[in-house]
Amino acid sequence: MPEGFETPEHPLEPELLPVSLTLSILAVLVAGVTLLGHRTHTEELLLQARATDQWAFYQAKNIRRHNYEMFSDLLSVVKGENAGQVSTLREKYKKELERYAKDKEEIQSEARALEKERDVQRKKADRFDAGEGLLEIALVITSITLLTRRRMFWHVGMLVALGGVSVALTAFWIH
Repeated sequence: MPEGFETPEHPLEPELLPVSLTLSILAVLVAGVTLLGHRTHTEELLLQARATDQWAFYQAKNIRRHNYEMFSDLLSVVKGENAGQVSTLREKYKKELERYAKDKEEIQSEARALEKERDVQRKKADRFDAGEGLLEIALVITSITLLTRRRMFWHVGMLVALGGVSVALTAFWIH
């Protein structure tokens, strides 16, 4: 044994070495799952921002379409000196109305797709968060072994850790 680790007052207890190793592994797992959870939450927020931008774009297109519609309606009731120009303008605005209606549909479709992807990321993040919580509980339960010298806490901690890892891994199956 390296000098300085074992003293007469504090003898080295080899039966606790697996517990200490387990604690170290659990700490690494907690850190990894936490990192995955944070990144997934960040992706969720970015997707929400993009969806919000799409809905704002949709609203802007809708306002423009409404303005063209109003102007087209106005042209239909106003008598102009040049009926040919009025007719040409009405046709122009009708085409714009059709274009804006089509654009709105595409923008709405993209916004809904972004919202669906955001929801998937939220579900993944929830799994990572639940796994992280279970791993943290496992870390605490396992550390009780060092205080009580009862291996039962080590076994319970490992079972809870297995549950935490399992829950976190299910995030990769969500699509």
